[in-house]
Amino acid sequence: MPNLPDYSPQASSPPQHQSSASQKTPAWRTIAGQPRFWLITTLVALGVISRWLPHPPNFTPIGALALFGGTFYANWRWAFSLPLLSLFLSDLVLGLHILMPVVYGSFALNVLLGRWLRFHWGIVNLAVVTLVGSFQFYLTTNFACWILSYPHTLAGLIECYVNAIPFFRNSALADATYTVILFGSVAVAERVFPVLREPTRQPTTA
Repeated sequence: MPNLPDYSPQASSPPQHQSSASQKTPAWRTIAGQPRFWLITTLVALGVISRWLPHPPNFTPIGALALFGGTFYANWRWAFSLPLLSLFLSDLVLGLHILMPVVYGSFALNVLLGRWLRFHWGIVNLAVVTLVGSFQFYLTTNFACWILSYPHTLAGLIECYVNAIPFFRNSALADATYTVILFGSVAVAERVFPVLREPTRQPTTA
């Protein structure tokens, strides 16, 4: 009798050890393949590169970049790691300094503000978290400056914060300026190219 193909249900079923879960595409790979991800990452990179342009003291995009990354990256790991990595790479070129741990900690706080904004979106909220981010950077970094460079007295603390007011003004203006540029760029790009819009505002845990 000739050998006939086996058309039984058991023969047509996939092997039992291959589950559908094992064939799923990892979430990070799915997101990294989206045009929106590359738009956001390109804007982060351009913002970091702008640090190398001539600018007034403290007029840099780092605060706005942290807020931007925290708001627009769906994956929270990328929201923290990509802007922080970009900042570190630029610091390797511009020069390392003793206040880096404090600056990076403040930067991470801005990312957290961005994560909150992501799920409480609104123009007023954007303005509020931008100002809060500028103020917390002023408080944290200058407290570290007081510890390192001023007398450890109330008068020394006050003197430190008073001397830093011009720098606070520049950083607040920079945060406002770059926030408008970064967030506005995404808004315009989404309007012109609908493929860049985020389908949902659901949190990503992968």
